Amino acid sequence: MTQEQLIHNFNQFNHLSEYSSHRELVSGHINDTFLVKTNEEPFYILQRINHFVFKDVPGLISNKVSVSKHIQKKLAHLSETQLNRFVLTFVQAKNGNYYYKDENGNYWNVMIYIKDSVTHDIVTDKEVAYEGGKLFGDFLNLTNDFDASVLSEVIPKFHDMSFRYSQFQSALQSVSKARLFKAKSLIDRVVESKEEMHILQNLKETGAIKLRVTHNDTKISNALFTKDNKGLCVIDTDTIMPGIVHYDFGDAIRTICNSTAEDESNLDLVEFNVEYYNAYKKGFLEKIEASLTPLELKYLPLGAKTMIFIMGIRFLNDYMNNDIYYKTKYPDHNLDRAKNQFKLIDSMMAQMAV
Repeated sequence: MTQEQLIHNFNQFNHLSEYSSHRELVSGHINDTFLVKTNEEPFYILQRINHFVFKDVPGLISNKVSVSKHIQKKLAHLSETQLNRFVLTFVQAKNGNYYYKDENGNYWNVMIYIKDSVTHDIVTDKEVAYEGGKLFGDFLNLTNDFDASVLSEVIPKFHDMSFRYSQFQSALQSVSKARLFKAKSLIDRVVESKEEMHILQNLKETGAIKLRVTHNDTKISNALFTKDNKGLCVIDTDTIMPGIVHYDFGDAIRTICNSTAEDESNLDLVEFNVEYYNAYKKGFLEKIEASLTPLELKYLPLGAKTMIFIMGIRFLNDYMNNDIYYKTKYPDHNLDRAKNQFKLIDSMMAQMAV
């Protein structure tokens, strides 16, 4: 894309600013994201939403804009400057929508840039885990009274355990003998875990656990911090959908508490960091505990175990399907990823009553 095309897309929004320069931000893996500097602050984030991954981009943008506006109303006591630092603020396009669709069918949206903020790709300090827990807990607390049923399901069946087991059964039908042999112990484990791994889904489907707004990608890099590591703002809200609190809690724990990369093949190095777990949970509950039922609180640890498991079964399914979804660097890459996740569960269970 040329600079002229980028400027044209940027100028389809009501920002009342003059383009000065831009640079691409490469932290994400799905969308194209640019920091646009203008003649005066605030600066802006211009983003192309990947419509090959997300099939309903208008619904996706409606989700995140509606949720941001809801949070802003809850924080109406803050100044506009403060609001723009603590909540994602989307800029309306000149066509009246919050997105612009270009001549090539690409969808664009614009947000106000949050200056003097930092992100963390991994957690190396329990204080960062604690502050991250507060941020994501507060996000769920502030949206506790938002009617999640009006949200679009931007990735259907994303955390649906029955769907993942259906994929597992299909993969078993076509897996090669060689891969079946290598994955045998993990396959047996998935079969044995079926009942436990459906507990949360069953509670959700019966209405015993509340359906709420969930972020669905609560890795620590989707939180902004101040330079002294105080929580600022939850970002990357493309995956906002209806869900249960255990999805967001568990996904954060899965990514924060693994002592290694998720494809580390030396399983002796894979450990569950209980210190980070306790720090994250403390911050999380400080913000949301009053909004949770005793049943939701009871099953938070199972939420962590379930979200680690669902990642493990997804890696295993892809391995049995000959690596059609995740990019791999060597033949058993997905198998190593799956083993890594199941070892993480073992380490967690050895240290906690789950």
